Amino acid sequence: MGAGGPRRGVDPPDGGWGWVVLTACFVVTGFAYGFPKAVSVFFRSLMRDFGAGYSDTAWVSSIMLAMLYGTGPVSSVLVTRFGCRPVMLAGGLLAAAGMILASFARRLLELYLTAGVLTGLGLALNFQPSLIMLGLYFERRRPLANGLAAAGSPVFLSALSPLGQVLLERFGWRGGFLLFGGLLLHCCACGAVMRPPPTGLGPRPRADRAEDPAAGDAPEDAQAVGARRNPRDALPSGRARRRLLDVAVCTDRAFVVYVVTKFLMALGLFVPAILLVNYAKDAGVPDTDAAFLLSIVGFVDIVARPACGALAGLPRLRPHVPYLFSLALLANGLTDLGSARARSYGALVAFCVAFGLSYGMVGALQFEVLMAAVGAPRFPSALGLVLLVEAVAVLIGPPSAGRLVDALKNYEIIFYLAGSEVALAGVFMAVATHCCLRSRSQSPETAAGTATKGAAREAEDTEAEGDSEPLPADTEQPGSMQVLQMLSPRAGAVEPEVEAEPGPGQESV
Repeated sequence: MGAGGPRRGVDPPDGGWGWVVLTACFVVTGFAYGFPKAVSVFFRSLMRDFGAGYSDTAWVSSIMLAMLYGTGPVSSVLVTRFGCRPVMLAGGLLAAAGMILASFARRLLELYLTAGVLTGLGLALNFQPSLIMLGLYFERRRPLANGLAAAGSPVFLSALSPLGQVLLERFGWRGGFLLFGGLLLHCCACGAVMRPPPTGLGPRPRADRAEDPAAGDAPEDAQAVGARRNPRDALPSGRARRRLLDVAVCTDRAFVVYVVTKFLMALGLFVPAILLVNYAKDAGVPDTDAAFLLSIVGFVDIVARPACGALAGLPRLRPHVPYLFSLALLANGLTDLGSARARSYGALVAFCVAFGLSYGMVGALQFEVLMAAVGAPRFPSALGLVLLVEAVAVLIGPPSAGRLVDALKNYEIIFYLAGSEVALAGVFMAVATHCCLRSRSQSPETAAGTATKGAAREAEDTEAEGDSEPLPADTEQPGSMQVLQMLSPRAGAVEPEVEAEPGPGQESV
């Protein structure tokens, strides 16, 4: 599960336009995670206008989150078929249209379908492609990039909630929804900057060719020249067309370990933050001071995410990022367990600092661990499947915690349960990585045989899908730039590097 080193000739740029992509990913992540929580400021007005209870109104945010997580496989299929940029543009329009249409709703059901389904789907179609494109632009600095992008969540949550309150007071909930819809059009701008990185397209770099004396000054192939001039031009045949959703990733033990960890984590990770304010009020803390506790979590989270990303990018720590992730989970779980009986305001502030630090570490590392576990070629499908599993856990954990609070009138047991689930996720991640996944290391002979079998299997897929050329048995595993060609709207297949055909009187390389 360690981070593999970049391959020569297909290295992501780790900068340049990638910083623009990172900024767009920061904005998209902020909308995706902050927006469903920010709309809760409108709930009291919705309850009054529609004559509904809090639980009925809260389904708007619940449906939005369910769409964000549960439509992961759909987003994976669309990204593989059409590419990141078109999917994000369509997602931005859907998210904005959902909130605009919701401003004209006359029934709660209409709110569920517009603000819940449409906006949630639009956010999902922005969130996943932005992470995929981020992985194509960063390799050496990828942990830092993931940490900076993840910081968008607390930043936007801190900004959108006060903004929503101001809009509610000045324009009512309908005007607020309408203006929020216009704000979501910024997702289209973020999608527009997601252009593919040019590195690795066309022939090998000249420096690589110079290392091979037999290569000489052989002319470039015409198709290679065309691909270099226009990165959207696909190279014909060669490698099998990729499946729209690669469910074969489920056979990877590293991926299975990650999925189980994420399921256990999602059962309890979000529960303390959801119940914190009411827990503090029940402990006798004034309303204003209780609300400020979430701000403390947010401020610490903003600092923790990029700092943890930079720490994980250090050469000595990067191969051990899965263990750092498990340590963050264990720290978060122990924080919940140790604060279950906190009643004074000082103890609650200390809990918020520790929780925000560990929560930020988890947020900064979760997608870096997945990228390192499955690699760039399978990351789109893996991310979609992980979000689907996480959606199930999110729909089980927080609602069950709320029902237990209503039944027991006791928050202490909720903190114990949530902390135990998150701590168990951390322990499982560390033990499984150390004990089970060590068997993935193979002898050179076994590894070579496995690579040959995998290449032969891809060649069979090529012939089955009607491609004209089989895949050579010694072809390397596809790099991130080959995945880029797969994601390109006009490129139906991922191709190997094209070498020039030897001309008359030239030696074959």
